[in-house]
Amino acid sequence: MPTASENTLFGMGNPLLDISAVVDKDFLDKFGLKPNDQILAEDKHKALFEEIVKRNKVEYHAGGSTQNSVKIAQWMIQKPHKVATFFGCIGTDHFGEILKKKAEEAHVDAHYYEQNVEPTGTCAACITGDNRSLVANLAAANCYKKEKHLDLDSNWELVKKAKVYYIAGFFLTVSPESILKVAKHASDNNKIFCMNLSAPFISQFFKEPLMMIMPYVDILFGNETEAATFAKELGFETDDIAEIAKKTQNLPKENTKRQRVVVFTQGKDDTVATVGEKVIMFPVLDIDQNAIVDTNGAGDAFVGGFLSALVQEHALEECIRAGHYAANVIIRRVGCTFPEKPDFH
Repeated sequence: MPTASENTLFGMGNPLLDISAVVDKDFLDKFGLKPNDQILAEDKHKALFEEIVKRNKVEYHAGGSTQNSVKIAQWMIQKPHKVATFFGCIGTDHFGEILKKKAEEAHVDAHYYEQNVEPTGTCAACITGDNRSLVANLAAANCYKKEKHLDLDSNWELVKKAKVYYIAGFFLTVSPESILKVAKHASDNNKIFCMNLSAPFISQFFKEPLMMIMPYVDILFGNETEAATFAKELGFETDDIAEIAKKTQNLPKENTKRQRVVVFTQGKDDTVATVGEKVIMFPVLDIDQNAIVDTNGAGDAFVGGFLSALVQEHALEECIRAGHYAANVIIRRVGCTFPEKPDFH
């Protein structure tokens, strides 16, 4: 099997510092949050960020969906370092320095676009039981500029070095033109472009940019809630997850050399994937409910594990197995964090 080399995996997205704390239902109600959701912060959430940092046992972790995934992929691969490249925008501030340090510790080759107009983005992870409600204040992450960063020769060279590309749907709210440039490069060169539905609000409110990128998507990830919302927005008229996967697979595609693969996770239920003309269910690893500490990052970890096997050109079944392993490790810990080494064979 080919081993991964430097900069084989390319990710681009919103680098955020996760601020996670265990909260109660009253806290969720106060800010009008659902127990298990991802939303963008509005003015009414300003106080939430001030309040959450005052809670006892608040933890800070480098986050942002795509950055989490490439970091997990790098952790699963271990050596060489810097298999994963990451682009995104941060502020010239303390939180930005933390993100740079954390990326370095994870051996990810992060090239941030740094600007001083907006502070580094943050994401409040409000944990109740095994649920997590995420409120993202993009700030600097929202300032990524194609012409100021992606188009620079030295950066574009790194893009060209990659064989596998992964961008979470969240980045559609920031720079669809950057995504399109990367997606077209992948398609034109028969490389693998992966994307994630990321959250129900992406399909609901950013359907146009999502569908502009869809013809270039070789592998699409999502969870059961996101899949259902996507199906509703596209008028699939079914809530059967296997049928949604099939219909999504059959959406128009630019590079016909690769059949689209659709992978939907469903928490503790089977992962659904299109394999050729079939839809197959893959059971996740058993875990005692009491061992689950925090499901924040489970989806990102699944993608990270999957990508680690994909860049090594493993079969789809192997990629899913690696994804299940990584997710199983991450849900036993707070935030998207991991032990020193994986125990995956």
